[in-house]
Amino acid sequence: MDRLAQLITPSMERSIAYDPPGSSHSLHVGAARVLEGNWTGTSTVPSRGLYPHQWSWDSAFIAIGLRHLSPLRAQTELETLLTAQWGDGRIPHIVFNPSVPLDAYFPSPDFWRSSTAGHSAGAPRTVQTSGIVQPPVHALAAWLVHRADPGLSRARGFLARVYPRLAAWHRYLLHRRDLGGGGLASVVHPWEQGMDNSPSWDLPLSRVTPAPARSFRRADLDHGAAEDRPTDLDYGRYVRLATDYRDAGYADGGGGFAVEDPSFNALLIASEHALARIAEELGAPGTARHARAERLTAALVERLWDPASGMFLCRDLRWPAPDGRGTLIPERGVSGLIPLLLPDLPRDIVESLLRTASGPHFGLGATTRLVPSHDLLGEAFDPHRYWRGPAWFNTAWLLERGLRTHGEQQRADALRESVLELAEATDFAEYVDPYTGEACGTTGFSWTAALALDLLHSDTTATHSTTVTADMGLPMGLKGGNLR
Repeated sequence: MDRLAQLITPSMERSIAYDPPGSSHSLHVGAARVLEGNWTGTSTVPSRGLYPHQWSWDSAFIAIGLRHLSPLRAQTELETLLTAQWGDGRIPHIVFNPSVPLDAYFPSPDFWRSSTAGHSAGAPRTVQTSGIVQPPVHALAAWLVHRADPGLSRARGFLARVYPRLAAWHRYLLHRRDLGGGGLASVVHPWEQGMDNSPSWDLPLSRVTPAPARSFRRADLDHGAAEDRPTDLDYGRYVRLATDYRDAGYADGGGGFAVEDPSFNALLIASEHALARIAEELGAPGTARHARAERLTAALVERLWDPASGMFLCRDLRWPAPDGRGTLIPERGVSGLIPLLLPDLPRDIVESLLRTASGPHFGLGATTRLVPSHDLLGEAFDPHRYWRGPAWFNTAWLLERGLRTHGEQQRADALRESVLELAEATDFAEYVDPYTGEACGTTGFSWTAALALDLLHSDTTATHSTTVTADMGLPMGLKGGNLR
């Protein structure tokens, strides 16, 4: 038997390990069962009922957890997603399963019409996708998956196959989506940023004429209470933006919604660092990518940092300002804390973010156990409505990594324990009430299971931030304070 067969065969025989050596933790077993139940054979759905297809950033987070169960399956998760990449480099936010009925989810493949409307942008002809994107967590996920079993990864040529696709993805964002001209990537639809219903979108959405309610049917209300989901008015605006983008052939730059978001760009920067590590693993220099990540961090600070708010804010490029740079949106969302993930933030900004996260606007460690998705003191705050206040496990995972990156081990340990306890207590809920921990949305949610699994099996004994930065694909020599 050759080396590749030796590496792959055991993984296939025990692709999901319910009882890992030396562990009988019930959370591990429960999380593994969620991921096994949501596995389709080539990828993992977020949940069987509400989200029956493959989602882009979900799959990245899912792969990060799957690496502890089956590195082979984690690699397959990312490879499946990347086979649906468009010719212009974009990774679509949904890859549709053709066996799922059209009316099971809206917008469905017949709405997006990717193979025809997206023809000039290089949409694949053999698989149906959406035409918008989601946050670029993929290179970071690929690096972590590689580190879980480098021997298997090298034997399969995993990084060598995904690197060109990830590089093309980053080129698309850095060139086609630099709509503000300041170096940052823009989102052209709220769904692209991932925090779909955030109050940060209320102002830019207010200029969008909603699609008529009779022109679409909301399948999400078949699985969730209306009071927990986006309003019909907002949904109509989402549909209008997606329709206009589709009818323009998915060309970037001409729509009525263009926002520079701190979380989206922080994840791009973290993934650029990871892509540098992947290049180095493949024998190429990563210096230029690390340098690009540093330049993007400087642009993030210059364009989106708001000292008065003590955090990063979104920039609305369609809201006129005298300097032509757009205007910062005066809403505090969890997106503005996610740049804590980056190792080369100025130390004064790190300290300000820590104060904001633990202060009255987010209450971490005081009034809340997980960071709420929106300002606790904001007029739009709602502890149960989708992304307008509830706490999510993926943002908690990102912030936990950020705290460790900047040496905040005690705070990171507390947040880790809260994630593990709430994930298990809520049967891996989609999101939770930030005050009470009450489960909201659906249960058996894949990224909740995957990221809880990752935190369960992560090494938290290290006391220096370089351990975390190395694991995340970030440069060892960078720590808060280098960038002035």
